[in-house]
Amino acid sequence: MRFPHTADQKGCHFMSHICMTCGTQYPTSSEPPRNCPICQDERQYVGPQGQKWSLLDELRKTHRNVLFKEGEGLWGIHTEPNFAIGQRALLLQRLDGGVLWDCLSLIDANTVELVKALGGLSAIAISHPHYYTSMVEWSHAFGGIPIYLHEADREWVQHHDSAMVFWGGETHRLNDDITLIRVGGHFRGFHVLHWASGDGGSGVLMTGDMPQVCPDRRYVSFMYSYPNFIPVDGATVREIVRKLEPYRFAKLYGAWPKFVVEGDPKVALRRSAERYLRAIGDLRPLDIEHPSAA
Repeated sequence: MRFPHTADQKGCHFMSHICMTCGTQYPTSSEPPRNCPICQDERQYVGPQGQKWSLLDELRKTHRNVLFKEGEGLWGIHTEPNFAIGQRALLLQRLDGGVLWDCLSLIDANTVELVKALGGLSAIAISHPHYYTSMVEWSHAFGGIPIYLHEADREWVQHHDSAMVFWGGETHRLNDDITLIRVGGHFRGFHVLHWASGDGGSGVLMTGDMPQVCPDRRYVSFMYSYPNFIPVDGATVREIVRKLEPYRFAKLYGAWPKFVVEGDPKVALRRSAERYLRAIGDLRPLDIEHPSAA
């Protein structure tokens, strides 16, 4: 698989540039964009050396993707050495084709071959703009599969494509087994993925950055900006816990390799919310109702 290069009548080459700080791929052009709006936003940053760009072909020369088992029917995909933000994607294996949760800048022939050996992909769902990366390249590599994004974050898409499916509201079911749940906080459209049959039927929750699994994996936390240390308010934390309370899950996966909550993740979520609220001086009881499980 080769990165496409095109040329106009004057022989000027057009290429898709990738932001080296957030990993977002931009549409083909003869010159890199003047800036990356995602990195200029206060939730991200432009590094001390200024805006830097790479190309997919260049990335393929210096980096590789590794696949590793994260759980039952669940594979992590991570770029080594770290590139941009450094998150890993998750591949949910399904008989009708896997689902890729979150995404990476690097996509190459070896990655496509490995993913196809695990059953391929039928859809991509991405939690928020920091992980949009090379989502169009990934979709095209697997036949133009749909990319599910929340419509509240449409303005942050830098590389539009017909494969994108913008969904609205608070939840969206990809099928009877997988539900996307908007929790907000980090971005207006930030959403998590609930896999009802994951972990042998006990349920799995994939949260990306919101809530984010802490290095002390007994806890999660909540931030508007992680690199710039901007917290969210108490009302946002309470709303996130309330929205996730109805769902059954025995595993909670964050954004980094092997960042999985230890112990009962539903207890950890509540315990973490209570700790966070105390830290910001919100001493009211959490008082989250317990709706029926989903």
